Amino acid sequence: MTSTLRPPPPASPRSPAVASPAPRSPRRGRTWRQALRRDWQLYSLAVLPLLFFLIFRYLPMLGNIIAFRRFKPGGSIFGEYWVGLRYFRMFLSDPTFWEVFTNTLALGALTLLFCFPLPIVLALLLNEVRARRFKRFVQSVSYLPHFLSIVIVAAMVMQLTSIEGTANQLVSLFGGDPVAFLQQPEWFRSIYVSSEVWQTVGWGTILYLAALTTIDEDLYEAARIDGAGRLRQTWHITLPGIRPTMMTLLILNIGSFLAVGFEKILLLYNPLTYPTADVVSTYLFRMGFQSSNFSYAAAIGLFEAVIGLILVLSANVISRRTVGTSLW
Repeated sequence: MTSTLRPPPPASPRSPAVASPAPRSPRRGRTWRQALRRDWQLYSLAVLPLLFFLIFRYLPMLGNIIAFRRFKPGGSIFGEYWVGLRYFRMFLSDPTFWEVFTNTLALGALTLLFCFPLPIVLALLLNEVRARRFKRFVQSVSYLPHFLSIVIVAAMVMQLTSIEGTANQLVSLFGGDPVAFLQQPEWFRSIYVSSEVWQTVGWGTILYLAALTTIDEDLYEAARIDGAGRLRQTWHITLPGIRPTMMTLLILNIGSFLAVGFEKILLLYNPLTYPTADVVSTYLFRMGFQSSNFSYAAAIGLFEAVIGLILVLSANVISRRTVGTSLW
């Protein structure tokens, strides 16, 4: 007898095949503990930076409470009694504060106007240089001032602008009379901004040169085939390629708009140049440490910090809506 093998009956479409149960995903807590146990060496590298920011950045914020409380030296570090917005009303009604605030805006605007675009220009120029030795020489010379301390830079500025300094020697060479530059208010902003440009522009080109290396060379080749010159390539390829870096640095610079160089101004200015040189940070220093009015100084510092936060948030929103690039 011969037996006929029959295939098994096909499964009914109405009865789906039973799927094997999917493995349960581990709980989030276990996943975090497993990652920490596996990569604890990497996480340990973040301990010291986190402690630094906690101790020197976040814990001092508790001292802002004395902006709303009366503080007396030798008493409680959180003030003696509550005074509300008294110190805020004091500096808002003080004409000296508004003069200082105007000087801060002027110096911040001039610094942003010159110190933000010039690194971009220098990076674009260095990117076009083909002689490596000359390029490295220019980079080294432009980076060097960044590594000098503020005290050395201020001393150099004082020597250059003194009565017998290099600047007055050039003035005398052309038949002019020596000028006491650091004793005349109208010269202070020019001297400060010039020293900032000299000290920061070279260092600022590092980020832009790094961003230029990420641009695809095929884009330049296609542009050359289409007949685009160097200027059109720069406008349509290079600048859009480094735009995220540009906007990020612009937002950060706007955030420190009011915090113009406190150390350099403190070393360079004097009572004769207060009308144009005195800024919020130096005024705050004099009120807090020379007049011992710590609560008043804390109120001014808190006001400055709030304005800086508003500027950062506003610049971030405008950048995200107009350009599509933002910090978060």
